[in-house]
Amino acid sequence: MPKKRIYLISGLGADQRAFGKLSFPADFELVHLDWIPELPKESLPEYAKRLSQKIDTSAPFYLIGLSFGGMLATEIAKNVKPRYTFLISSVTDYRELPWYYQLAGRLSLQKMLPVYLLKRTNILLLRMLGAKTEEEKKILRALVTDSDPNFMKWAMDAILHWRNTEQPSNLVHFHGTADHILPLRYVTYHKPDVQIKNAGHFMVFGNAAELSSLIIPYLNDQK
Repeated sequence: MPKKRIYLISGLGADQRAFGKLSFPADFELVHLDWIPELPKESLPEYAKRLSQKIDTSAPFYLIGLSFGGMLATEIAKNVKPRYTFLISSVTDYRELPWYYQLAGRLSLQKMLPVYLLKRTNILLLRMLGAKTEEEKKILRALVTDSDPNFMKWAMDAILHWRNTEQPSNLVHFHGTADHILPLRYVTYHKPDVQIKNAGHFMVFGNAAELSSLIIPYLNDQK
């Protein structure tokens, strides 16, 4: 009998290493949806539609989206109907982006950001992402160093022009109360199903055991 699949979409500037501490039953296969090259002037929903072509929809499957990956998972779930979609440190509605991000989008400030700055990490960024241990800081530095700055710049623009307000069915949203990248106080249109106390934006790594234990019961729900 083939394994049931969980498709994972990482956050902006990250890859499958961000999910390295999540743990699921052995009868589930984890499939990482790696980034595909963006197209000129491509929107977030358009990119999500192309990315979804890598999903085998002939059998039941699950989606996990982290941060930017959660926005993509939201768009994908509107079309291909996973059994459940899990969002970690993300939003489903563009109105839940902090006002200062939306202002930056209206002023097109993201287009003025030098590409080389997207490859730098510093203490402030690590704190904003919620890195608490040396292991978390090490993996975050590696993720930023290995990221594609041109893809990141495109993604930032796509996020700031995203206009989704629809909540897909069977969606479960996990959010940390200490998230400084997407602060919980702005997530008001579709409130998270589970708030994880004192967890930051990178809780997929720092709170992986708790997240795994919260997701597993949904994997056993065969409705």
